[in-house]
Amino acid sequence: MDYQIIKSRLESLRTLMRKSGISAAVIPHVDPHQSEYMSSHWHVREFFSGFNGSAGTLVVTLDGAALWTDSRYFLQAASQLENTTIELMKDGLPSTPTISSYIINVLHAGDTVGVDGMLFTKRSLDSLEGEFSGASISVNPDFRPADTLWIDRPPLPSDPIYILPEQYAGEMSGCKIQRLREAVNGSGAEAIYITELDSIAWLLNLRGSDVDFNPVFTSTLYIGPNSGVLFIDTAKVPDDVRTYLAGYKIDVKPYDSAAAYLSGSSLPVLANPATLPATLARTPGIDWIYAPSPVPAMKAEKNDVELRNLRHAMVIEGASMVNAIYHVTERLNRGETVTELDVVDTLSHCRAAHASYRGDSFGTIAGYGAHGAIVHYEPTPESNATLRPEGLLLVDTGAQYLHGTTDITRTISLGNPTDDERHDFTLVLKGHIALARAVFPEGTRGAQLDVLARQYLWQEGKTYLHGTGHGVGFFLNVHEGPQSIRLQENPVALRPGMVTSDEPGLYLSDRYGIRCENLVLTVGAGDTEHGRFLKFEVLSLFPFDRNLLDFSILTDDEIMWLNDYHRKVWSELADYLQGAPLRWLEQACAPISR
Repeated sequence: MDYQIIKSRLESLRTLMRKSGISAAVIPHVDPHQSEYMSSHWHVREFFSGFNGSAGTLVVTLDGAALWTDSRYFLQAASQLENTTIELMKDGLPSTPTISSYIINVLHAGDTVGVDGMLFTKRSLDSLEGEFSGASISVNPDFRPADTLWIDRPPLPSDPIYILPEQYAGEMSGCKIQRLREAVNGSGAEAIYITELDSIAWLLNLRGSDVDFNPVFTSTLYIGPNSGVLFIDTAKVPDDVRTYLAGYKIDVKPYDSAAAYLSGSSLPVLANPATLPATLARTPGIDWIYAPSPVPAMKAEKNDVELRNLRHAMVIEGASMVNAIYHVTERLNRGETVTELDVVDTLSHCRAAHASYRGDSFGTIAGYGAHGAIVHYEPTPESNATLRPEGLLLVDTGAQYLHGTTDITRTISLGNPTDDERHDFTLVLKGHIALARAVFPEGTRGAQLDVLARQYLWQEGKTYLHGTGHGVGFFLNVHEGPQSIRLQENPVALRPGMVTSDEPGLYLSDRYGIRCENLVLTVGAGDTEHGRFLKFEVLSLFPFDRNLLDFSILTDDEIMWLNDYHRKVWSELADYLQGAPLRWLEQACAPISR
């Protein structure tokens, strides 16, 4: 985007701030549901900054601006913020101030910070006010500059929602709701109010298309002791869905009527303070009980039907990947012009051959050479690099199928790899294998396993700054909780039925990026006198590039794991391929020896 446009928008924002008595505005990249991906209606931070990464917060003062984002987006943000007068704040680095300390440093006692209370949760706004109180800085939670300044703001999506049949969901919505009510009663509440879109979709066995890459729909949900209310644009609810919901005593009311409805109820209502909008939390007349929602934990433990479907989705995805990567590399070998966007388009085209395909689960990362070092790089017509028969191509991609959600990353050598490329790739792969082979006692948390994936990089003074693993939904969000595998502590233990990514990486700015990712399922490993143990079953199906192996640092056990995995890939995918792609897979899965 033209930096002059951004500078003009910032000046318009400052003019509004002066009129409103606001000395600093804090604009996060969220919607009222705290979604990672959201409809374009909520891209307020992008409108005012030009930065379109999925994480980051903009702070605008009367004479300056700064944007905080994490390590995934350092390079992208530096490029997109250039000449905008917005300073990049590299979140997580010791030298980077927090948002509150930055504001306290530039404001004065008696000044006011403006925020949109629907985009801040109860917890985040309480925290912000607490940090400012010592400096006598107040917060106005009703500052919504986009309502005034974003003239051509996209409306909220209006596509209809639909029912996900039980043959895919594996459990009737009524059973899920009953389990939820039992959990809510145990918390001392008599009802629950849910704002997370994926939780609502999972609980009701409904899906939509309001958000790119995630089959969810804009809504909130109230579940009482005997009935409930779905707050949604009522025009989005077809007659068959109304009848379906009525069968579970779920009424349908307008999206913006939740506050009025809840304030008219005398029941204590459970809500998650980490997701409940601060504006609703401060609405008079509602008896809130604050506690985490039980739904994410319920949703994370996939049932047998979901897992059976998901294994089929992995086969569809693996076959699509083979067809796509074969055609891309074959075109390149013939001397044709192939770009990063060609890789993206080829993957989508190959997936579309399957009736179950419902779109990608996130924007495909096809990063060639130095672009691979940008952790969440997404090619655009402006950045679109032409592939050459040399260097590394990092492909991180995933799809939404009726049978489940996929996410996989492979690093592919397009020519003769250098010794450094082989060595670094193998370090990353060794960590990936170490985590995939882990056996651990019940109750183990992701933070206790994370070092397995990093150990070989650490031994050489190398690391990566993103997490090693995230949960994955079932035909839902590609990133879901509550479990994770990362350095930061997360009290949630890994449990059977949870699907999590295993994705260590290494990124060398201006050179290349490497990542190896499969999805793994937590399963039982048996009981001993010391208790129950768990392990991972690898779900994703696509070979690793044998041309990138550095045998001098691979152990015999690691080579055996690779051969076992490739044998599984061949066994699962061979019947879904034919001709040259089948022969390509056969060679890629051939036994590896020193």
